[in-house]
Amino acid sequence: MRVLLTNDDGIYAPGLLALHEVFSEDSVVDIVAPVTEMSAVGHAITLSFPLRVQEIKRNGKFYGYAVSGTPADCVKIALKELLNEPPDIVVSGINPGRNVGMDILYSGTVSAATEAAFLGTRAISVSVDDRKDPNYGFAAQVARTIVNFVMKSDLRDGTALNVNVPGISPDRVRGIAFTRQGLSRFEERFERRTDPRGNTYYWLAGETIVENGSPDTDFVALKNGMITITPIHYDLTCEEELERLHHGRLPSLDRLIPR
Repeated sequence: MRVLLTNDDGIYAPGLLALHEVFSEDSVVDIVAPVTEMSAVGHAITLSFPLRVQEIKRNGKFYGYAVSGTPADCVKIALKELLNEPPDIVVSGINPGRNVGMDILYSGTVSAATEAAFLGTRAISVSVDDRKDPNYGFAAQVARTIVNFVMKSDLRDGTALNVNVPGISPDRVRGIAFTRQGLSRFEERFERRTDPRGNTYYWLAGETIVENGSPDTDFVALKNGMITITPIHYDLTCEEELERLHHGRLPSLDRLIPR
């Protein structure tokens, strides 16, 4: 099996190294990751600047390619230019901090996986619900287990799996749950501060608000000690609203069209 690893925390991130150590045991591993941290860039790609690629060594041996772009850039250039052989699967992570609910729209980790799916390659994204002291080793083992499952499964084209691992000791994990994306959102506020020169600047802060507490959502299942697997895709169409529009359940817009 050939595995492409990427992330949004940069090529030197410990979560990426943990994946490399686990998958290198029985797979051919390629790494193409951002040269610097790219958290919360979403699915952005670079259009106004050139992408620069560096070969990175670790302990004197080639480790991977560092790209001066976003996670989605990394996947694009890996699949289209850098790799001599295509990967069987793309694994993005391991992110320190969960990616559930509305987080996935902002997440560079998840966007790397959906970019791979968009380009026709199987993909998973992996996050662990612990920012202070994440157990990357356990999360990497979980990732390999899920990759083996995906390789034997008939995963629908264009679909990626978003995986979240609880930030608790492995012996307390209750199992694996297939979940829906929840409707948790971030109640935002900006902290206004002043720098030493008297200039005002802002830090984004806030807290997570859960709007759907159903147990089959990623947010709730993760909080209940489950490893969550959520199938996601890049079609953002609201099917229910489209159906309402087609059947005229909203006021007609025909009369508003300039004639």
